[in-house]
Amino acid sequence: MKLLKLIFAGFVAFSLMSGVAFADPVKGQKYYLKTMSKQTGMKGDKFAALHTQAEWKKLFENNGEGFIKEMSAKFPSLAEFFASDNFKTKIMEDLKDFCIHYASDSGNVPSC
Repeated sequence: MKLLKLIFAGFVAFSLMSGVAFADPVKGQKYYLKTMSKQTGMKGDKFAALHTQAEWKKLFENNGEGFIKEMSAKFPSLAEFFASDNFKTKIMEDLKDFCIHYASDSGNVPSC
């Protein structure tokens, strides 16, 4: 009976976790390649290396406000994409993880 309660408690705790906790740099890389690489004209390694980890974290504060502002200024065609329904919070979190994971000071290099 105690095992059943423990399993149930774990299940409830797992289900209450935010989707943000499951953000993934690999998914972010796929989103970047599929939706943004043509507009930026950059491969993922060059894009992620635009900033350090600390700089990316700063840009993604306030629901990515700084990221959207900077990328829209550098790549005007992205402004429409950011305003569309396709650009959801989940995509933003995965892009954030991608950019931070492969930032210029991370030592990681994406395969794109």
